[in-house]
Amino acid sequence: MLRVQDVDIIAQRRQNTRMTPYFFGYGSLVNRNTHAYPDARPAQLRGWHRLWVRIEGAAHVFLSVLPEEGTVIDGLIAAVPGADWVALDTRETNYDRIGSNGAVVHDIIPAPDMAHYSVPTDTHVTSGDHTILLSYLDVVVQGFLREYGIDGVQRFFDTTRGWDTPILNDRAAPKYPRAQELTAQETALVDQHLTRLSAQVQ
Repeated sequence: MLRVQDVDIIAQRRQNTRMTPYFFGYGSLVNRNTHAYPDARPAQLRGWHRLWVRIEGAAHVFLSVLPEEGTVIDGLIAAVPGADWVALDTRETNYDRIGSNGAVVHDIIPAPDMAHYSVPTDTHVTSGDHTILLSYLDVVVQGFLREYGIDGVQRFFDTTRGWDTPILNDRAAPKYPRAQELTAQETALVDQHLTRLSAQVQ
């Protein structure tokens, strides 16, 4: 039988959940080593597809999402304490923060407000010598492997568009500021999928 104080604690937790928003990450934010946001857990985003996009003035492409009915992608959600989005918005410069409006599939009850990030389409360009940073891709794949296993990595590659974009092999001197050290097995897994997709690695 629940005591009064137990009921109060449960009510407080529910209130905190309602007040604390969450983000949905689908790229580097899936890798928990790149941030310290609490209550991280796997989740899915419905009605959006993932793709590499070029932005004018940037040397490297960005991983983004665009609306598309009937699609589902894996990712990670985590809490943003105090609704303090400043640090995350700064990290996601060149992206717009968008209310997810129930598109995120998760196990939190009651459901908190959620948001995800997308590069605004009016900044996209269709041509240029932009590249995907391999050091960034390594971080993304490491995150998906830890959250979803081998099958999740396969889904990441299969549900991401734009693999015709050249990939810059910067592993020896990573350009991505949150680069992580991969095991030999993790590195081989990334390379295996790039070979499968006939990706052009420079």
